[in-house]
Amino acid sequence: MENKKPNELQIEITEDIAQGTYANLAVIAHSDSEFIIDFARIVPGSLKAKVQSRIILTPENAKRLLFALQDNIEKFEARSNGNIAKFEDVIPPAGGIKN
Repeated sequence: MENKKPNELQIEITEDIAQGTYANLAVIAHSDSEFIIDFARIVPGSLKAKVQSRIILTPENAKRLLFALQDNIEKFEARSNGNIAKFEDVIPPAGGIKN
C-alpha cells in the first residue's frame, strides 16, 4: 500500500516531454486575460530565434510561476554559494530588448 496524502496531486510526464527542449531566450507578452511565454533558441551569429515552445497562462498562474521561480533561484544560489548574474550584467540578445 502506498503512503499517499489525501488529495495529493499526481503529475505524469511522458518520456519525450521528460527529455526537455533547450531554450536560451524567453519572450513574454500579455493581454487582459492571459500571459504568453515563448521559449526560443537563438544561436550565436544568427538574427533569428526559433520558438521551441509556447506556454499560455492565466495572470494568477503567471504570478504563481514568478514566485516559484524566485523561490527556486534563492534555493539554487544558497546551495551553490553564488549568485546568478543580474539581468543588467548579461549581454542582451541580438536586436536588443524591446519594452
